[in-house]
Amino acid sequence: MPYRLNELVLPVTEPPIPEVKTWAGQREKNIDLPLLDVSRAVPDYPPAEGLRTHLADLVMRDETSFYTDVPGMPALRAATATHLNAEYGGDLTSSHVAITAGCNQAFCLAMSALAGPGDEVILPLPYYFNHQMWLAMQGISVVPLPFDDQTGGLPDPAMAAGLVTGKTKAVVLVTPNNPTGAEYPEATLNAFYDLAEAQGIALITDETYKDFRTASGTPHTLFQRDKWEDTFIHLYSFSKVYSLTGYRVGSITCGPRLMAEVSKLMDCVAICAPQIGQHAALYGLETLSPWRAEKRQLMQDRRTALQDAFQANDLRYELVSSGAFFGYVRHPFSDMDASAVARRLAVDIGVLALPGSAFGPDQQRYLRFAFANLDANLMVELVSRLKMSQA
Repeated sequence: MPYRLNELVLPVTEPPIPEVKTWAGQREKNIDLPLLDVSRAVPDYPPAEGLRTHLADLVMRDETSFYTDVPGMPALRAATATHLNAEYGGDLTSSHVAITAGCNQAFCLAMSALAGPGDEVILPLPYYFNHQMWLAMQGISVVPLPFDDQTGGLPDPAMAAGLVTGKTKAVVLVTPNNPTGAEYPEATLNAFYDLAEAQGIALITDETYKDFRTASGTPHTLFQRDKWEDTFIHLYSFSKVYSLTGYRVGSITCGPRLMAEVSKLMDCVAICAPQIGQHAALYGLETLSPWRAEKRQLMQDRRTALQDAFQANDLRYELVSSGAFFGYVRHPFSDMDASAVARRLAVDIGVLALPGSAFGPDQQRYLRFAFANLDANLMVELVSRLKMSQA
């Protein structure tokens, strides 16, 4: 008799990107067109040369092959706290920061410390699919907050208040958003904080893409709130801003109660984040502010080029929202599911995009374009191919 598998994991849908990648090999029409891959949010440039040189020296040192402290290297935790204080205000110290193997792991650890089978977590639609997958694997019910594309992808805190029950443990916001690119204004974040504080639940913000915001100034002042540690949990990734996706390094910033539980979980899951990735993040924080600003401008130029290309063409595809790495697009085929549309774009015109249906219910009319993967001068070509698909 074969062993039995975890019945919480078995029904969880496979992540969409591996399947989407296979569509490129099914191309028959217009095979001469170069593939435009906007399916995955990975920077198309390598880490800064100085960072790579720095790491090349470090890997020759014996000590970089060892474990770090479970919550991460003290120097990186302190530098992260300093960075967040400069960005948001507040009085964070290294004791508030744990370093993780990427922001996905940060989310998994935070949720495992907060909730268990039978609990509920509110996720605004469209949600990041890995968040939903992890919650389902833990037996935690996802309560979707409906999406209104007329708001530019902003979630409604008043509507969220009506979804809170005695089982609710947290509400999760991703800003700038994946998949919509929407940047949540401070007023929206403040309203969600007030809701979470009043209801005794956690407000989690995944701010992986904060370094690519188009808005200037302080993203929010939640770290300046009185007793913020009882309500607010901040997740971050160094992977996109320093082009370190394969190094796996992120962070959780929270109060001492959650930090104690996260440390237990981290010790079991990975003991610590990879040391070489931690050194890469520390070098980035200490040295690469100009490089970070340059890449932020690069992404803003690409976003502007995408917006201009949509506006300059007679296109039945609608750019609902855009920002950071992403554009969220409403396709014109009311009789087709987003997966069928995305596959057709890949097979017929060589455009790889993710279907909105990968990001939750009621997203069948949308596609996600990770425009960060394309040079600005390719946005016109992208839109011209979308026009081809309308014929």
